[in-house]
Formats: sequence, structure tokens, C-alpha cells
Amino acid sequence: MSNSPCTDDGLTLRFWGVRGSTPVSGPDYAEFGGSTPCMEVRCGQRLFLIDAGSGLYHCGQHHRTGLPKAIDLLFSHLHLDHTGGLPFFKPAVLDPEQVINTWCGNLDGQSAEAALGTLYAPPLFPVTLDILPCTLRHHGFKAGQTLTFGDGAQVDTILLNHPQGSVGYRFDHAGKRLCIISDIEHTDPWPDEELMRFVEGADLMVYDGMFTDCEYPTCRGWGHSTWQKGVELARAAGVKALAIIHLHPGHTDTVLRAMEADMQAEMPTAFIARERSSVAVGAQAARRPVTLARIA
Repeated sequence: MSNSPCTDDGLTLRFWGVRGSTPVSGPDYAEFGGSTPCMEVRCGQRLFLIDAGSGLYHCGQHHRTGLPKAIDLLFSHLHLDHTGGLPFFKPAVLDPEQVINTWCGNLDGQSAEAALGTLYAPPLFPVTLDILPCTLRHHGFKAGQTLTFGDGAQVDTILLNHPQGSVGYRFDHAGKRLCIISDIEHTDPWPDEELMRFVEGADLMVYDGMFTDCEYPTCRGWGHSTWQKGVELARAAGVKALAIIHLHPGHTDTVLRAMEADMQAEMPTAFIARERSSVAVGAQAARRPVTLARIA
């Protein structure tokens, strides 16, 4: 597959990192991958990045010189597994002509600047972010607002149930709808009415399925959900296809394949996301997502 951006006018999604909490590696994680959250959304050739987990490194290595000079990086929230890849987004952060706009909506209007400045500074990190040649511009908003960008592009947002909050994003383009709903813990009763309206009719919903039904009771309050609750939400809201992300670091390929089979028995258009796979939103029911070759 080429490193150049897509050339059609469709809505596409690529998974660069699908694990939650911490990266994992080894032969037990070869199929689904071990990098923490990062997704690439293309509305035609218009690029958005969601989250800056360790998968952001692979995004940079794949595209190299194929990225636009201004990038919008939308954070779901600022926990470590969603921010740890930012300084390693090479070659973008090493390019003095590169502008990276960060967008943060779970801090009641504050941007990510102060939090990232604390994280990326001694003694937690050897240098501060201002040493990077690129330009970082930080923007804050309140989840629930519609983001309008300089080129007229718009992205809808919603506040999710997660410790310190998290932001869900909705992309509407070329008659297709993509909703990214992570990190989230389901509520009781479920599905949530506001969330149902937000994802209603989506061609693809990406959903946090970190735990199994058996694991969840001992992890209540941690801010994550199950694939079963994702299927319930999808059915209630008329969502056409479902992708599960924020995979538990202890769930091996064998475990995830079995989970996917159980899920597809309930919803045939559902799947567990695989690192480096790419989906044409609206066409995923017709074919399995395509996975890129591994980069050495």
C-alpha cells in the first residue's frame, strides 16, 4: 500500500494502536497488535488523528513525508496510554515546517498544554516539548460542542463516562457516519439516551470493549466497557457495524479471536480492531478490514 493519502472522497479509518492501558508485545499479540490508541480518520483527503498513544509512532513511520503540514490531533482524554506517543511522532515532530494542532475537550475548556507540559518535562521525561522543531498549538473546548476548523470541516463531540471524562467524536462525510466512542464505561440503565442519539444510524461505531462480562464486575468504576454493551448500543441506535478497541493488554490473539467469534454470532458486522488495519466506512459489512504489512 502506498504511503500517500487516499485519493477518493470517501470516509476511511485506519487503526494505528488498539490496546488499552499499556503497550504489549510478543508472539501472542501478532495479529491484533500491542500499541496503545491512535486512529487516522480521512474525510476524503482531509486528515484527523485521534489520540497519541504508542501507535502514533507507527503512523509517522508509515506516512513519513506523506502527511499534510498542518495536522489536527483530537484527544479523547489525556491518560498516559493516549498521550505517550506524542514526542515519538517522527518525522512530523522533527519537521520545523510542521504544525500539530491538539484538541482537548474533557478539561472544561482547558487545552492540553499544561498537562502535556507537566508530563513531558524532567524528571518524568528528559526534555520539554518546546525542544521539538515542529510547532504545537493547543486548543481547548468543552465536550458536547461542535468543532469547526479553519477549512470549514466540522466534527461533533460528546462527553463520555470515564474518570476525568473522555470525548467521543462523530464524523459525517460523503453520506457516511463514523463514531469513535472510547474510553467509556456503560451506565445503568443502558443504553444511554444521549449517546444513542449521538451514534444513531452510524455506518461504523468504534467502541471500548476492554473487559469481558466476567472481568467487568471486579473492574467497575475503571471507565471501560464490554463488547456486549457495544452490541446493545449498536442495536438500539441502528448502527450498521461495530469495531471494538481499547483491548485489554492481557487478552492474547487466541482470546480475542474467540471473543470476536462470539460477538459476530450476535452481530455479524462487528469485529475486533487490528492494528494497522484500514476500513472504508460504509463498506466494512462487505469485506474484512485490510491490514497493512508490518514496518520493520
